[in-house]
Amino acid sequence: MSGSLILSVVTFIYGLAGFLYICAWIFRKPILGQAATWIALIGLLGNTTGILVRWIGSYQLGIGHAPFSNLYESLVFFAWVIVLIYLIIERRIGSRIIGTFIIPFACLVMAYASLKPGIPSAIQPLIPALKSNWLIAHVVTCFIGYAAFALAFGINAMYLMKKGRDDEQILWVKIVQIVILFVFAALFSRVLFVDRWSLALLVAVPICFGFFGIVFLVHQMQDETKTRLLDRFPEHRVLDELGYQLILLGFLFLSIGIISGAVWANSAWGRYWGWDPKETWSLITWFVYATLLHARMTRGWHGKRIAYLSMVGFAAVIFTYFGVNLLPGLHSYGSF
Repeated sequence: MSGSLILSVVTFIYGLAGFLYICAWIFRKPILGQAATWIALIGLLGNTTGILVRWIGSYQLGIGHAPFSNLYESLVFFAWVIVLIYLIIERRIGSRIIGTFIIPFACLVMAYASLKPGIPSAIQPLIPALKSNWLIAHVVTCFIGYAAFALAFGINAMYLMKKGRDDEQILWVKIVQIVILFVFAALFSRVLFVDRWSLALLVAVPICFGFFGIVFLVHQMQDETKTRLLDRFPEHRVLDELGYQLILLGFLFLSIGIISGAVWANSAWGRYWGWDPKETWSLITWFVYATLLHARMTRGWHGKRIAYLSMVGFAAVIFTYFGVNLLPGLHSYGSF
């Protein structure tokens, strides 16, 4: 069985696990949550197997490199790290609710890698400059950082959902929410689906209407039902602290990834920094999260302000990962 086929099966395994996590949350059935955890673990093992099969296969083809060289392989590894970190968190805090927001995202990442036209899954040779041991160090550290930021995004979304129930609705907060949603919708549309920004902005409008339609339907639910669902989330303090710890983890590994990339660039091209689009946006992402951590550590920011900054940071991560492929540069790979 080829690595690509194994990874395609893993997509459905993650999808089943995500569905069970959602059902366990809604129906409060511990057995469904336990099943979801085991299925997610099986998916992680399958994901690991798929990566190893591709790695071994590259040597059998005479290419011989770690499976982190193109968009398909990076997406597969991204999903693997997300699920691995999530399962560690689940074990640590003893709550499966977070899986409702994390595992479906990992499934979407795998589905995008497997189903998106224009993302070749074939093992490809590396250009000479990329044949370096720095490849593993640079890519692995960056993607651990990206995965930690993705989990922090999901956890902060949970925080805002839970906190929004308890707080009064303020006009400027609603405006910020709408702007953030529109930016995310336009960014995702442009990067993943359409080939022009003008079309992406148009696509973002129905996405926003659909989202707020769902929100409206949720608001029509009985208060007792909403309270029961949101009360199953961890406490505000736990979500806030967990999101902060994940951002610290992501910031550490992103910093190591940027430094290792600079050392690699000097070895390959004779300069540490070339203002390649990915280098530039990695630095922008680093500054966004550095600002967040500075605000928390020195200004005492907590709660909603940190959660919203986390949303901005993850938007920068998405553009750093996907958006730079729209621009010419050494890091551009895959087609959109």
